Formats: sequence, structure tokens, C-alpha cells
Amino acid sequence: MAKARHSRLDCDPACPVEAAVSLIEGKWKCVILWHLREEGTLRFGELRRFLPDVTQRMLTNQLRELESDGLVGRVVYAQVPPKVEYSLSERGRTLSPIRIPAVGAALSGAGDRLT
Repeated sequence: MAKARHSRLDCDPACPVEAAVSLIEGKWKCVILWHLREEGTLRFGELRRFLPDVTQRMLTNQLRELESDGLVGRVVYAQVPPKVEYSLSERGRTLSPIRIPAVGAALSGAGDRLT
């Protein structure tokens, strides 16, 4: 039996808070969702440029989890070199009013402190 990803939360298994946290938990997930919301459809390399501190492996893993949770859509084009585009799914857009603007505010504030 697979271990629950979020066993440290004290909520009931049917708790909506635990379900929401499980979807966006991860160091880069909220930032990825924010960039997809602001920029629209992005290729993998474009996401890498927006997130210079993330490793390729971590970005790949976070995108796979977001895709498997139904928050991000992935389109693969059969061409050489391979072209893959990521965008928010309908389900991913439902998070926008709740969590994603907070990430944008945090990123803007971080930028102000860094200059």
C-alpha cells in the first residue's frame, strides 16, 4: 500500500484543507503555477529561465506531480528536437483566486528587497 504523501497533517482523510495542501505542497509548485498563470503556455526551457535556482530534475518532478494531480496540462509535439508545452488546466485555474496571487506578491516583495 502506498504511503500517504501528507501524513504529518492532523486532518481527517476527507479534509478539504489536507487535499488542497497536498496539491500545491512542494518547494517550486506554487511558483510554477504562478508563472503559468501570468505567462500562459510555457515550454520547459522557458520555465527553467524563470526559475534559475531549480535543478532540471526537481523541475521535472514538480511538473510531473502537478500534471498527475490535474493542475497542469502537458502537450508533447512529435518533432525533433522534442517540443513540450505546459499550461494551467481547468482545475489549475481554480487555484488562481486562492493561492497564486499570494505567490506573486511574495515574488514582488522579494524583488524589491533584492534591489
